[in-house]
Amino acid sequence: GDPLQFGSGRAITAFAGLNPKLQESGTYKGQTRISRTGSSRLRAGLYMPAVCSLKHNAAISALRDRLKARGKTGKQIVCAAMRKLLHIAYGVLKSGQPFDPKLALAH
Repeated sequence: GDPLQFGSGRAITAFAGLNPKLQESGTYKGQTRISRTGSSRLRAGLYMPAVCSLKHNAAISALRDRLKARGKTGKQIVCAAMRKLLHIAYGVLKSGQPFDPKLALAH
């Protein structure tokens, strides 16, 4: 459908199922994982672009370096890259402006 039907980047991230969800019940405090309640086809479609952008996109590779320094695992880094790509694509479509890597690095 139309990605502009969503009100924000967070809404489209939740639609894709890439939003974080805390796994807890009662006194049990589990890990934070992606919710996976959204579109599995969209997540599958974002996987390879995210893996490629980890090496070739300056904004995503900077994100990778920050997350790796914090001790995140490879899957967590790829999911974060998928989420970042989704936010970038939404911003480009919403604003009508071409992609500016300086803006992507600023956030």
